[in-house]
Amino acid sequence: MINILWVDDEIDLLKPHILFLEKKNYKVSTCKSGTEAIDILDEANFDIVFLDENMPGLTGLETLNEIKEKKDTLPVVMITKSEEEYIMEEAIGNKIADYLIKPVNPNQILLSLKKNLDHSRLVNEKTTSNYQQEFRKIAMDLAMVNTYEDWVNLYQKLIYWEIQLEDIEDASMFEILESQKVEANSQFGKFIDKNYANWFTRDADSPIMSHTLFKEKVVPQIGKEQPTILVVIDNLRYDQWKVFEPVINNYFKKESEEAFFSILPTATQYARNAIFSGLMPSEMEKLYPQFWKNDTDEGGKNLHEADFLETQIKRLGLSHLNYEYHKITNLKTGKKLADNFKSLKDNDLTVIVYNFVDMLSHSKTEMEVVKELASNDKAYRSLTLSWFKNSPLLDMIQQAQRMGFKLILTTDHGTINVKNASKVIGDKDTSLNLRYKTGRSLTYDNKDVLVAKNPNELFLPSINMSSSFIFAKNDLFFAYPNNYNHYVSYYRNTYQHGGVSLEEMIIPFIVFSPK
Repeated sequence: MINILWVDDEIDLLKPHILFLEKKNYKVSTCKSGTEAIDILDEANFDIVFLDENMPGLTGLETLNEIKEKKDTLPVVMITKSEEEYIMEEAIGNKIADYLIKPVNPNQILLSLKKNLDHSRLVNEKTTSNYQQEFRKIAMDLAMVNTYEDWVNLYQKLIYWEIQLEDIEDASMFEILESQKVEANSQFGKFIDKNYANWFTRDADSPIMSHTLFKEKVVPQIGKEQPTILVVIDNLRYDQWKVFEPVINNYFKKESEEAFFSILPTATQYARNAIFSGLMPSEMEKLYPQFWKNDTDEGGKNLHEADFLETQIKRLGLSHLNYEYHKITNLKTGKKLADNFKSLKDNDLTVIVYNFVDMLSHSKTEMEVVKELASNDKAYRSLTLSWFKNSPLLDMIQQAQRMGFKLILTTDHGTINVKNASKVIGDKDTSLNLRYKTGRSLTYDNKDVLVAKNPNELFLPSINMSSSFIFAKNDLFFAYPNNYNHYVSYYRNTYQHGGVSLEEMIIPFIVFSPK
């Protein structure tokens, strides 16, 4: 039974309300002053308190402060005749559970009780019911989807329900959704296998992709009248963006949100270099061999993003742009840029590449503590949100809002939690990535991969005449037969990228204006 304490100096006038609640099986205790309420709360436990604001002796606000000092998690509903703004602000600042204006009717009281005490149960039941209805529609959509726009819509719908269902108590609903995601990735792999190469043919109906993003989506947002900041968070999945969207919404108003497609391989040296160069990998290798490195070359593979950006800006006839490029790879450089952020106010465009999420995904492979903290997608999202709320990046975003910047937020590719291994055999020069391989004489399971026997068709470089690329589908990762069991155990349930999945390929592009 729910125990209610109702505090009001005119409690006798509320007898009809109390009888109404008792008929609904609530137990109601009453008192007429704040002092009496404090004494009662010292001796007994209650589930919720209804508190009159205007009482002789201790006022409602003073009583509220006393209650919160003693029992800070106890829900308190403030009831008042006054509509003065300062009273509302004081009460809300003290974390009241609800605020009601007299005269209240019994149904208002009942609604407040359900909102505060039955909220989780009601949300669980409604969310479960809604998803059960939506499940059938998603299943039908999966059978019908045949365009890249359809896949974006379906993936966004799956992400929405994944976040909605993650906190409900009925684990079976979440398991059903997980099975739909697995089926969706299986179908998506077939779609990409069939359509990806066609996206590069003349006059094709193609999505915005890594190499067309800057020209088609970023450049139209740059104007002389307002500075623009482009933030590229490496390795950011769509679901991670959705969980920290509310934080950014405190400072910026969202103008548009779109999804675009990462090129293959969905790996930084390919996808991010394509964003900044406006070129596909084979074009970068041909036109700028001094900047491009193949998988088997020694040295860093993405050390020339600023150089690639400069070449694209010149090629697009934007040499008049006043711009800067910054890459943040550790906390120290992030804090330094945040401390000097005001120096960016005269730029037309400031580009910031932020590498934390990529480092987090790699750390999950290598560090037991991160494996524990990011044991599944829900935990991975939570960890990303915790980082973002305490990062120099949020500091920069807050400063950008105060200085009137337009904000563009995007990424280079996503990542997927790999669960199962697929055997592959290659020579000593085969690339090392777990979600794609390039090399000669690759042996693999055809059903597990998208194959590019002629890399040039996908605008990928050929390391030698007989090189090919293979990309893992679904939640697979490549493993060699040598020491197979150890390798599989080490990499299972880690976050990897480079292959074909909804999580890796369909990624967000969002434009904001300052509030």
